[in-house]
Amino acid sequence: MADHSSIEWTDATWNPITGCSIVSPGCTNCYAMKLAGTRLKHIDSRKGLTRDTKAGPVWTGEVRLNRQWLHQPLDWKKPRRIFVCAHGDLFAENVPDEWILDVFTVMAAADHHTYQVLTKRADRMREFLSRRDLLEDIYVNWYTFTGKPAEVYSWPLHNVWCGVSAEDQKRADERVPELLATPAAIRFVSAEPLLGPIRFDRIGEFTDTFEDCGGHPDPHWPANAQDATWLNAPAGKMQAEARDPSGNRLGDIDVGLRHDGGKLDWIIVGGESGPGARPMHPAWARSIRDQCQAAGVPFFFKQWGAWRETDWQLCAHPMPHGTIAPAKPYWLGAGYGLDRPSMSMEQVGKKASGRLLDGVEHSQFPEVAA
Repeated sequence: MADHSSIEWTDATWNPITGCSIVSPGCTNCYAMKLAGTRLKHIDSRKGLTRDTKAGPVWTGEVRLNRQWLHQPLDWKKPRRIFVCAHGDLFAENVPDEWILDVFTVMAAADHHTYQVLTKRADRMREFLSRRDLLEDIYVNWYTFTGKPAEVYSWPLHNVWCGVSAEDQKRADERVPELLATPAAIRFVSAEPLLGPIRFDRIGEFTDTFEDCGGHPDPHWPANAQDATWLNAPAGKMQAEARDPSGNRLGDIDVGLRHDGGKLDWIIVGGESGPGARPMHPAWARSIRDQCQAAGVPFFFKQWGAWRETDWQLCAHPMPHGTIAPAKPYWLGAGYGLDRPSMSMEQVGKKASGRLLDGVEHSQFPEVAA
């Protein structure tokens, strides 16, 4: 944990729970996994959380509750944005519900801070935060942590931002609808490392049924809805049309940047950094920036990562067949509607690549009511 952070979109990190497992391509070069298996492997909070492989340290799936850090936000008097479980996943498969409840109790009690919860397990986050008895459980837990009567003034908690990681269209299609159905004051997506194009305004377009897209019943959805088809809607949004078992139309639900009562409040984009980093095509980042601008969603461009856009003609050491050193060509397949289908990328490191997108620093945050 740290009372400060070099992560551009937060002020501090808090790691009451450490450990995780690999669930998708975005996990391959996880910085927390590499640290847990190298520089931090002998400290109690990381010991045994990874195993050595030819590719480097890999999560074992074991998770750990670090009780010595659990109360830390209560001791931080100055309000700050806090990234929760930066070296793990609060909703990882092996994290008991009781640990998650403890973390939410602290976030409720130390409500002068803003907490940013980011997960790849969007379905579990939705299920946990949709529990009808959750607030009651927090009340029961409250006195243990504070020695004071419970005082939760809003639900969902006004100071907790819930987000999902989505590195490509497939993961966005799987996780964003779950996020939009999650009770939360602020909902956000971290598209980092961005490994492919994402059309947030076309989430779920290529799935056939509501269930296949990760859909689920909720209080606003007809109880007898069995199926849904995705169709184009005005203003570039998508809608799901639900039908009952007899084929009768029951109603529509908005998805993409809008949903049934929910919306995305913030999108972060970043390229991958560190050893073995994979390039991010500039067109992918520009497309998301433009989608956010069109939908009025705050956009935060975190970094290019290890790679940056370059012109092969300016490289001092051209190689045969259009390749260059130290840069290499990187192609984006046709059919995504994005500009510049091929691009030369140069590996220069995170510091040199910077975080300017077309010469502009994008550092927008969600607007939060006082």
